[in-house]
Amino acid sequence: MKFSWSKLPVYVQAFLLFAIFLAFMASIQFSTPDMPDNDGFYHIKMALLMREQGLKPAFPYMLLTILNEKEFYDHHFLFHVALIPFTFGDLHLGAKWAAVLFSSLAFLAVWWLLRGQKVHYAEFWALGLLAVSQAFLYRMSITRAQSLSLGVLALALHWLFTGKNRHLALLAFLYVWMYDAFPLLPALALLFVIAVFLVEARIDLRPLAYVAAGTVLGLVINVYFPHDLIFIYRHLLPKFTNATAISVGNEWYPYDTGQLLSNSPLTLIALLGGVLALGLRGKRMNVPLMTVFLAACMFGFMLFEARRFIEYFPAFALIFMALAWSPLLDGEAEPVLEPLPTRISVLYKNVVPVLFSLLLLFGMYISHRDAVDSIQGSRPYTLYFGATKWLMANTAPGERIFQTDWDDFPHLFYYDTYNTYLVGLDPTYMQLYNPRLYDLWVSITDGKVYGLSEVIPKEFGAYYVITDLQHDNFITAASDDLGMREVYRDSESVVYQIFK
Repeated sequence: MKFSWSKLPVYVQAFLLFAIFLAFMASIQFSTPDMPDNDGFYHIKMALLMREQGLKPAFPYMLLTILNEKEFYDHHFLFHVALIPFTFGDLHLGAKWAAVLFSSLAFLAVWWLLRGQKVHYAEFWALGLLAVSQAFLYRMSITRAQSLSLGVLALALHWLFTGKNRHLALLAFLYVWMYDAFPLLPALALLFVIAVFLVEARIDLRPLAYVAAGTVLGLVINVYFPHDLIFIYRHLLPKFTNATAISVGNEWYPYDTGQLLSNSPLTLIALLGGVLALGLRGKRMNVPLMTVFLAACMFGFMLFEARRFIEYFPAFALIFMALAWSPLLDGEAEPVLEPLPTRISVLYKNVVPVLFSLLLLFGMYISHRDAVDSIQGSRPYTLYFGATKWLMANTAPGERIFQTDWDDFPHLFYYDTYNTYLVGLDPTYMQLYNPRLYDLWVSITDGKVYGLSEVIPKEFGAYYVITDLQHDNFITAASDDLGMREVYRDSESVVYQIFK
């Protein structure tokens, strides 16, 4: 009896695809004991604090930033809630399994979207997410909200295309509570409105209105109101106007062309392949196809501004290609290549699926291999374990620690919430809070300031300093200061004490 995927119950299809996604992403994630990126350490520890102290735990850990204790806004609130089940047991393993599960759910949402649009071979197109870009797979392997965010946008597209506006309002509300990338959903709804106008010559503002209403309600009916609005104004706006004014994380800088061709060649092929299919279809675009095309263009433009949007562009390029090719593969569209209709029909129904399957398998192998290589370069998850253990044993509760890197905060916070720190998650948080203090901190960490035993307590209120071993100039300045004494050292870090 010939096997037919389409005859399987939907829940069986979903389970089998989810199992494939889960196994594939787990094989990348657990190719190393370390965690890709730093922020996952912050997110899983924050979820633990929420489980232990309540959903709004005190946050005195970055007092010299716009996320100080009085103004703190958890802009990943629902994401942290979703992480709570993973805080029972080993936090490090819980964070890694959360990344695997959330990315798999996002990929399943893309399949659900394609299936809802009756895309031929929807399951194969969804598996294409595992092949389209190693950089995309790397980003999906991070314990951050972007994987669930992709799932939210895929689900939003499904409801936009099926006219479920009330569902969209609720989704928009929850998206605000989950992730500060929530403006992407109103943008997607706007693109849908534009697509309806371009394709059907009519204006339908209802989807946008529902999304806008859900977004506004999410901002106003918020456990952190009005600090959520203050944070958006102080943090997100500068990112869009002058993202590289100070040294922020690499994700806010663009790829150069060579990097993009190296880590995401199939993404660009998918986009071009979708455009090619438009020429072969022999009929105009429908609303879903036009919407996804506009979304792929939007995310492509955003990617050329900041590499962090690699978490969206490959997926939307693939969705665009799937929608564009589907009518050709199932014979609904009349190709423009009319001289050989029989041969063309055979090509579409037999040769193209075989070639696509071979390309899919090859792409999955290459992307998996390269994603594993990328994740191998992660910082050791034990970074600062020994140093923070010493600090907790030798300082008073709430002691402020001067650190020499803003991106050390997640590791420090993960191991030690007994003490507090200067800055973390994003250097602009400190720069926006006190520009003069931020500039001084940068000069100190670069080893350009001497007399540290006087400057650091006076300006930063700290008597303990922690640094990795890469800050040679700072270590030299600290070692030459008679008011500072090295009290701890291991193969990764140094702790100094400043004597009053």
